[in-house]
Amino acid sequence: MRDASKGGAARRWTLAGALAALLVPAVTLSHGNVQPQPVETPGLEQLGETWRTSNPYRGNAKAIEIGKSAYNQQCARCHGIGAVSGGLAPDLRSLEKGEEGDKAYLPPMRHGVYRDGRTMMPKYEGILSQEAIWAIRSWLDTVHED
Repeated sequence: MRDASKGGAARRWTLAGALAALLVPAVTLSHGNVQPQPVETPGLEQLGETWRTSNPYRGNAKAIEIGKSAYNQQCARCHGIGAVSGGLAPDLRSLEKGEEGDKAYLPPMRHGVYRDGRTMMPKYEGILSQEAIWAIRSWLDTVHED
């Protein structure tokens, strides 16, 4: 009897190990290789090639609507739903309103954030249009908290 129970326990552990070996890669890969995607900006004034230094869409209802959707597609996975960070990335509700906040917002959006050779935030210039980047900023103004 003793040998049979040991064999049964060994089979259970072997089965558990096999299941874990199958599940770990599936869970690990389920997030996938997340890449920023372009955002459509119909109805917004086209801004051209020269980057604005302050948000030309501040208070624009269409930009806020597009920006909310774009934020959810591009930013929420790291900065949190509703811009409420879970601690890994800055909580964007505290980003200052107005031109001071624009100065802090634009460089990381355009050029990304890198630390010790690691990408902390991808660069969005060349993936998102200037219109989409400023639309996201317009929405962030609506969730600002002091």
